[in-house]
Amino acid sequence: MKEAPKVSTETEPAAAAGRSTRNTGPGRLLIAVYAVFAISASARAGYQIATKFSEAPLAHLLSAFAALVYVVATISLAKPGRTWFKVSLAAVLVELAGVLVVGGFSLFDPVAFPHDTVWSLFGRGYGFVPLVLPVLGLLWLNKRRPGAGDGPGQTGTN
Repeated sequence: MKEAPKVSTETEPAAAAGRSTRNTGPGRLLIAVYAVFAISASARAGYQIATKFSEAPLAHLLSAFAALVYVVATISLAKPGRTWFKVSLAAVLVELAGVLVVGGFSLFDPVAFPHDTVWSLFGRGYGFVPLVLPVLGLLWLNKRRPGAGDGPGQTGTN
């Protein structure tokens, strides 16, 4: 007498999708840190723009831009799929470029930045987390990049 095949309560694609999203394991911590930065950068930019905009408009607009980048990164990292992966990659690359460019300019020309931004001095005011975060984000995205056989709603673990 043959043994009956095991019946799974999950379908194979659903199980694979659950294992291959960017919002599991260490990805949850990464998303949480991005969410904290999205909230803090938004609050900082809102306060600066409302109360001190005329003193340093460039710095305050850069703070608002950083906040927007953190919001986009948070949302896109939490969503599955190739499109959201591409949005995540773009957001994290823009963040890395921003922290490097703004950090460099604020170091070599402090007069241009009379008030700090999130990315000033490579994120010194935030314990250099803005400098490390995009590197960790890129490493995580590389680990969770979409595979060749993935459907439009899934990401691979290649």
